[in-house]
Amino acid sequence: MKNDANELRQVAATQAPRHDIYAGIHKAIRALMADTLLAVGRMDSTDELEVAQVTQRVLELLDFCTSHLGHENEYLHTAIEARAAGASERIAHEHVEHEAHIAALGRSVAALRATPADSRAGAALDLYRQLSLFVAENYQHMYVEETAHNAVLWARYTDAELEGIHHRLVASIPPAEMMFGMRWLVPFMNPQERAGLLSDVQRNAPPPAFQAILDTVRPHLAEAEWAKLAASLQLAQPA
Repeated sequence: MKNDANELRQVAATQAPRHDIYAGIHKAIRALMADTLLAVGRMDSTDELEVAQVTQRVLELLDFCTSHLGHENEYLHTAIEARAAGASERIAHEHVEHEAHIAALGRSVAALRATPADSRAGAALDLYRQLSLFVAENYQHMYVEETAHNAVLWARYTDAELEGIHHRLVASIPPAEMMFGMRWLVPFMNPQERAGLLSDVQRNAPPPAFQAILDTVRPHLAEAEWAKLAASLQLAQPA
């Protein structure tokens, strides 16, 4: 499948109203990647606690990315290949490259942690640069998925079918991963996306699960953002 940049932009502009499986989770991943990269860049490599905390954030990012690749391979690539054989080949190959990059970043974290504090600056800089490349590659990769892959899905599936695929994917995610994803997903959506997602959770999830999500995301929302969300969800406000 070949698409030039202008064709991809036209797809993104004209097809936006369709059900977009990629949109929300990619906002979450972009935010998580950017936040983690900035944390590594400002890390004090001589501070043992800070190094432990920041490198743990890197490992959490890598774990989340690994799971995300698996979800896309199992649900989205399978759907694409079922009705457009070969159309996911480029991105599937990039997924293999990302898995190798994830493994290399894990080794860089281990090397940094094993280096004495007074000699750690070089390893910290290497991790920062390697992570920046990973982020850059993934930002471009996600754009192709959101345009070229969506073009294939929208041409061959109805919105009802796409919603079914999305629901099956979401249902397969373990609770801990889901909560981690919500922490990065909800705060970085726009107000309409945020209200739409959480109103669906409000209707379908047990009340304790819905409340746990609200408790997780509220500290990461500005007061005005929270007020809009509370109004949309008709949440009881303190007197």
